Amino acid sequence: MDPNSFLNLAVSSFCLLALVLPYQAFGFSRSQINEFNAPPLGLCATAVAIHGYKCQEFDVKTDDGYILSLQRIPEGRTGGGGPNKPPVLLQHGVLVDGMTWLLNSPEQSLAMILADNGFDVWISNTRGTRFSRKHLHLDPSNPKYWNWSWDDLVLYDFPSVTEFVFRQTGQKMHYVGHSLGTLMALASFAEGKVDKIRSAALLSPIAYLSHMTTALGVVAARAFVGEITTVFGLAEFNPKGKEVNNFLKSLCAFPGLDCYNMLTALTGKNCCLNASTVEIFLKNEPQSTATKNLVHLAQTVRDGILSKYDYGNANFNLEHYGEAKPPVYDLRKIPHNLPLFLSYGGQDALSDAKDVATLLDSLKLHDIDKLHVQYIKDFAHADFIMGVTTKDIVYDQIVTFFKNLH
Repeated sequence: MDPNSFLNLAVSSFCLLALVLPYQAFGFSRSQINEFNAPPLGLCATAVAIHGYKCQEFDVKTDDGYILSLQRIPEGRTGGGGPNKPPVLLQHGVLVDGMTWLLNSPEQSLAMILADNGFDVWISNTRGTRFSRKHLHLDPSNPKYWNWSWDDLVLYDFPSVTEFVFRQTGQKMHYVGHSLGTLMALASFAEGKVDKIRSAALLSPIAYLSHMTTALGVVAARAFVGEITTVFGLAEFNPKGKEVNNFLKSLCAFPGLDCYNMLTALTGKNCCLNASTVEIFLKNEPQSTATKNLVHLAQTVRDGILSKYDYGNANFNLEHYGEAKPPVYDLRKIPHNLPLFLSYGGQDALSDAKDVATLLDSLKLHDIDKLHVQYIKDFAHADFIMGVTTKDIVYDQIVTFFKNLH
C-alpha cells in the first residue's frame, strides 16, 4: 500500500472509530461510564416492558454459528390491532445496539410509535453487541470470534434474522435501518436477499463514504502510525476498553482539539438532542464490534466504492473471491419496484449529502413511484435516532409510508 493510501485509511478509520467515545464528547468521566456497565438484563426488561408494552426475547442462530438477540413488541401499549399486524424489522448502526430505537420516551421512540400504530415490531442486535455475544463454538475472548466484517452481516445476520421474522409472522416485513443498518440492507438487496422484504426506510443512509469529513481528520492522520489492527493489536474493538480510551486521551491532548465537542465534530451539528436522551444513550452505549469491520468501513471511505473486504493482497483476494480485487456490490441490481424511503440530513458529517447523491444516482432507474426521498436541512447523524423532533419530522412519515403499502 502506498503511503498516501495508507494514511487515508488511517484517517478514515479513525473518523469512524472515534464515534465510540461520546461520553467524553459530553463531559462524562470514565468512572461515570463504569457505573453504567452493569450486566445486561435484556432489552425487553430494561427498556420496553417498563413502559407497559408486551415484549418477547428470541435467539436467532446464523449459519456461521453466531447467536443473535432479537426482541419483539407484538402490539401497542393498549393492545389490539388484530392477529395479522404487518411486521417491521429495526436494524441499528455500528457500535450501538437495538437500544438505538428505545432512547426517547414511548411517544418519541420509533419502536413504540410503530407498535402503537398497529405494527408487529422486531428489534435486531448484530453480532458482538452486548445481547448477541454467544456462539455455538467460540467465546468472545477468542480472536476467531471477531473475524468478520459487514460482509458477514450481509451474508449471515441479515438473512438469518429476516428468515426468522418471516417464519414467525408468515409475512414479508418492512425494514428500518440507520447508518450501518442501511448499508446492510442496500448490500443485501443488491445481492438478491430481498424476497422477505416488503419495503425499506433508510435513515442517514451510508453506502458511499468518500465525502465523509470530520474536524478530527488532521489530528488522526498525525496520530496513526499503522492500521488499526496494529495500533490496538485487538480483534475486538471495545469502545470501553483501556486501549481505545488511552488512544483517545492521546488525541485529546493535541493542541486545539476540544473533545467536549467531539460528537459534533464526528457526526455533524445535531440540532435536536436533549440531555436526558443523551444520558440514556451513555448508560447503554457504545458497543463492541470487530476491528475488521471498522477496517472494512474505512476501505469504503478510502476507495469510494462499495465492495467486499479487501485483504490487501491480490493473492489473498484470489483465495477468497477468485479474483484479484474484491467484488463490488452493484446497487443498480436492487429491484426497481422495491418501495424505498430515504431520509438524510444537511448537517450529517457521516452520511454526507454528496455521498447520498451518489447513492441516489445508483438508484436512478428505480420506479419513480417507489422511491421517496426526504432531505432535512438541519438534521445530523444522531438526530435520526435521538432527536426530540424526529417523531414529527421523520417517524410519522415512515408510518404513513408503510401504511400506504397495505
